[in-house]
Amino acid sequence: MNAFKTVGIVGKYAAPTVSKALCDLGRYLRGKTVTVLLDQETAKVWPNHGFEIASREVMAKRCELVIVVGGDGTFLGVARSLGALGDIAMVGLNLGRLGFLTDISPNETHEKLDEIFAGHFQQEDRFMLQCRVLRGDEVLSVNCAFNDVVVHKRDVARMLEMDTRIDGTFIATMNADGLIVSTPTGSTAYALSGGGPLMEPEINAVVLVPICPHTLSNRPIVVCADSMIEIVVKGEESHHAQLSCDGQESQRLQGADRIQISKHSSTIRLIHPMEHNHFHILRAKMGWG
Repeated sequence: MNAFKTVGIVGKYAAPTVSKALCDLGRYLRGKTVTVLLDQETAKVWPNHGFEIASREVMAKRCELVIVVGGDGTFLGVARSLGALGDIAMVGLNLGRLGFLTDISPNETHEKLDEIFAGHFQQEDRFMLQCRVLRGDEVLSVNCAFNDVVVHKRDVARMLEMDTRIDGTFIATMNADGLIVSTPTGSTAYALSGGGPLMEPEINAVVLVPICPHTLSNRPIVVCADSMIEIVVKGEESHHAQLSCDGQESQRLQGADRIQISKHSSTIRLIHPMEHNHFHILRAKMGWG
């Protein structure tokens, strides 16, 4: 008996390299006693698939497992869209380069999925961030991020001035190119390049990493993930500020806009093969000896 009975498929959009992997996955799933829902955007680039087409909303309600075919960027986008609709289990088939999140390679797809459908897998619950932008009393937007929320400048060579508060307590006024607020999942991404620490995925914490701070004493700081983080961009360059979630959703900011970042109520359940080990992944991907 399969551990998952209704399975969703989402592929990297409009990527020519994804067709072969999708066709192979389709043939494999037809040999399983599972119901398959195909993402409606993926269906546009996969003719004659023979599966039921579904929106992300329907997939979030019906699918017990979603298989993402692509790289980490594709996985982030799917996690954000499905995770915002409720808790979801996901596994990634890696067609990208790094593969921190998509950790099954194409040449072992059948073997690893056999194990997963047989119930032999590891599960990690990872949290997302929710980000609200307020202008006065008006809520301009509400987004979520699996990796990070970043306040940064758009197109000028001048620094931003930002006030930062945690649970209402003023922390500092920072002059920098921006500020990264990262989950443990995102600690291997942009936050790492900014000098932030690598964090174990299970840690209930977020890290604030300044981007090129003017004062060397502005260092990364790790705080409880249950905190409410508020950032206010001010000063002459505030109209050059921009907010990004996972590098994929962006919004222009104005002076005195408040960015409130907290833990999202939904979690992403990552499904891994049994031999998955976070430190083995780090050692391989980071080139450690």
